[in-house]
Amino acid sequence: MVMTHFPGQRLFVRLRRNRMALAGGVIVATMCLLALLAPLWQHDPGAIDIAGQLLAPAWEHPLGTDDLGRDVLARILHGARISLLVGFVAVGIATLLGIVIGAVAGFYGGWADATLMRFVDIMLCFPTFFLILAVIAFLDPSIWNIMIIIGLTGWMGVARLVRAEFLTLRERDFVVAARALGASDSRLIFRHLLPNALSPVLVSATLGVAGAILTESALSFLGIGVQPPTPSWGNMLIAGKQTLGTAWWLSVFPGLAILVTVLGYNLLGEGIRDALDPRLRD
Repeated sequence: MVMTHFPGQRLFVRLRRNRMALAGGVIVATMCLLALLAPLWQHDPGAIDIAGQLLAPAWEHPLGTDDLGRDVLARILHGARISLLVGFVAVGIATLLGIVIGAVAGFYGGWADATLMRFVDIMLCFPTFFLILAVIAFLDPSIWNIMIIIGLTGWMGVARLVRAEFLTLRERDFVVAARALGASDSRLIFRHLLPNALSPVLVSATLGVAGAILTESALSFLGIGVQPPTPSWGNMLIAGKQTLGTAWWLSVFPGLAILVTVLGYNLLGEGIRDALDPRLRD
């Protein structure tokens, strides 16, 4: 009896065989779970306790307290909610925009392809981080503005990936047959081409979350990202810079949170890329 494996099932089986991808998946799932359960932690991330300033890690405060007596663990957990939200929303915007532009360019070709790809080339000429800095200089540095700006400046890679896939797929037999049967352009794009072009997009989106988290942390570290008292891993790092010699935990633990989360998404993205590689056989 032959066992039939659906594409999603094959992907899951391959991910389970990849130890690095499995480790990345566990890290990502753990960070998401901790972010969801952050309100259940006994300490309020904004509660000021002057008598408990700069306490070293102990049982009551496992990761210590900051210069205002706020629990560092509580702030890291709530900062995870901010960082993951920025990553998901920013990558969602970038992926959606990249898919639309790449699909139009790859499907229609001609002047549409030339115009859109020249626009992509122009956008790639600007250093992304400095472009974000320039835009934020004219806007209020709120979390929503940051997510939108990161998303609007990070779609070019996705657009190129989708365009390349569409250029390859649009001459395949199943697309030609569907066109001969009278399928509309929208049906060809959304029913036949796009589902077969999403594999590299999935990998790019997974890696893009890590990049968005790093960008948000860098902006907050520079003071133009998420503003205090809202906890963010980036603004926690800058807050601990002044007391790095005496209160090392203020910078070390937020830095480790960034490191572990970004590493988890990178490992998961690499694992998904290996699992979707058609050259690898079950």
